[in-house]
Formats: sequence, C-alpha cells, structure tokens
Amino acid sequence: MTEIKEYIYNENEVRELYSSVGWRSYTDDMETLRNGFAGSLTVLAAYDGGELTGIIRAVGDGHTVLFIQDILVRPDRQRQGIGSALLKAVLDRYKIVRQTVLVTDDTEKTKAFYLSAGFAESGQFGCCCFMRYKQ
Repeated sequence: MTEIKEYIYNENEVRELYSSVGWRSYTDDMETLRNGFAGSLTVLAAYDGGELTGIIRAVGDGHTVLFIQDILVRPDRQRQGIGSALLKAVLDRYKIVRQTVLVTDDTEKTKAFYLSAGFAESGQFGCCCFMRYKQ
C-alpha cells in the first residue's frame, strides 16, 4: 500500500531514485539538487513498505502560482497510480492556486499522463512557454 507523506531529504535515497529514471543532470551535482530540495515549497514522497517509490517537488508561492518541478517514480513501480497519487496530493494541498505549471518531456506517455490528470497544453489557453535552459 502506497503512503504519501512529507519528504525528509536523504541524499542516498534521492540519488538512487533520480538515477533510476536517468536524471543524471541532477545526480551529477548533488549539492545543487540538495539546495533545490531545501528551497522547494513542498516535497512529498510515496513509500511502499518503507521503500521510497516516488517524489513530487513543487516550487512557487503556493497562492497564485505552483510549478511542478519534479515528479518521478521508480521505473519498476510506474503505471501503478503512484505518480497520480503524488500529483493529486500536491493539487489538493494547493486548491486555491489558479495557475499550476509544469514542463515535461514531449512524449506520448508523458502527455497522456498529464492530460488524464486535467492538464492542458499551454496553447489551449492562448499562452506559449518560454524557457532559458542552461546546460
């Protein structure tokens, strides 16, 4: 049974989880990732039998805008409702927020996930997305 709760940062757990999904740009600089966690508005974790199976990390002001920075689930536990439960927990926590934003991979799998969760592509709101990406 999956339990969703506030996450207390554990560098070894975080490194293992992020590595499991191939997010090396994060794990190559653990100090920056640790600081990112510390500066987050909310970090929730999914546990199953004491094992970390997923994390969602949100940034923003919690009132007018919420940005889903990271949502990841161990590959062997994906498609079991864990990501949906994490996303629902954050959205329930910040019901008053008018604008929830995320940037994700342009794949059918990720698009299907977010569309099923009630998100829409920014163009449907007459908006576009701009990014400045530093490698």
